[in-house]
Amino acid sequence: MAEKISMSADGVLNVPTEPIIPFIEGDGTGVDIWPAARLVLDAAAAKHGRKVEWKEVLAGEKAFNETGDWLPQETIETFESHLIGIKGPLTTPIGGGFRSLNVAIRQILDLYVCLRPVRYFKGVPSPVKHPELVDMVIFRENTEDIYAGLEVEAMTPDALKLRELLEDAFGWKIREDAGIGIKPISKTGSQRLQRAALQYAVDRGLPRVHWVHKGNIMKYTEGAFQRWGYELVREEFSDVAVAWEDCGGDPGDKILVQDTIADIALQQVLTRPAEFDVIGTMNLNGDYLSDALAAQVGGIGIAPGGNANYVTGHGIFEATHGTAPKYAGQDKVNPSSVLLSGVLMFEHIGWKDAADDIVAAMEAAIADKVVTYDFARLMEGATEVKCSEFASAIVDRL
Repeated sequence: MAEKISMSADGVLNVPTEPIIPFIEGDGTGVDIWPAARLVLDAAAAKHGRKVEWKEVLAGEKAFNETGDWLPQETIETFESHLIGIKGPLTTPIGGGFRSLNVAIRQILDLYVCLRPVRYFKGVPSPVKHPELVDMVIFRENTEDIYAGLEVEAMTPDALKLRELLEDAFGWKIREDAGIGIKPISKTGSQRLQRAALQYAVDRGLPRVHWVHKGNIMKYTEGAFQRWGYELVREEFSDVAVAWEDCGGDPGDKILVQDTIADIALQQVLTRPAEFDVIGTMNLNGDYLSDALAAQVGGIGIAPGGNANYVTGHGIFEATHGTAPKYAGQDKVNPSSVLLSGVLMFEHIGWKDAADDIVAAMEAAIADKVVTYDFARLMEGATEVKCSEFASAIVDRL
């Protein structure tokens, strides 16, 4: 009998053999990619004697058309009570309301970690010489930084009020025609993200963690993020991790924790990717890094993503690309992003065997050059297949 996933008192997910997992199909190409991903996820689960009972919830254009609400309260309540969910891409309404439905879901559920693993799948066309060296996980803070939405529009009464306040209180002179944004970076927000990144490295035996920041310029926000990260290492992880400055770069058998300025990090993940395992960073830096890295391994069309709260146990896994409405219903686009987000979800709930099987089967399909149009146009001798056919090709190789 299907049951909800729950969280035990000691912070461990209780996952039944047949969990109920809510899903949002997604707008645009969601009608194509979600059924394809679901076919593979179900087949991989069944191979190991498990089954998911999928529970559809609504958000985005489909929700608005059926209920008049872009993000129904019932959807939020279902995610809250079931802990784990998955979603396709969503349309954000234009002209008021939500700035972003994706951001709204993250903020309402306090999903403070944006988890973006980036790795290369053999055979995928790449613009770099050695994409196979890219294998890292980005922990991007989800609730603070300039993504917190604390901004006022230029040349409005609110902007005037804020400019006057800042000039009176701090002597800061800001141009009259400037929009103003506030960038909050807290110790609480920073360290819960950093704690999750460090624990991830500990659990998986990964040797390096980098804090990526722009603290050389923004000393009291991004610089503080760096300092708080090292503080956390010394106070809570000293038995398993050590800061570079405390060991001279020789950590022994501990995890080496170091920091890199954001612009340098963007160069180094391109030129020396093998030196990165886990990256902890703030929202904007993480946005740049995850998409730049996705390009190195084949594009954002195959990049998975997850948003999690490691304290409450909530996790929503999602396709990282847009809705691409012009392709909707054509059974054409690559379903890999939402499928690999499902793989990430399986890993998160402890179904690593099924997750590994999907990755191996997907690599086999790509190695056989049975691929969707986006890869086929870049591969010599490829067999171009539809979205659903690519999913079937993966199932055949499980």
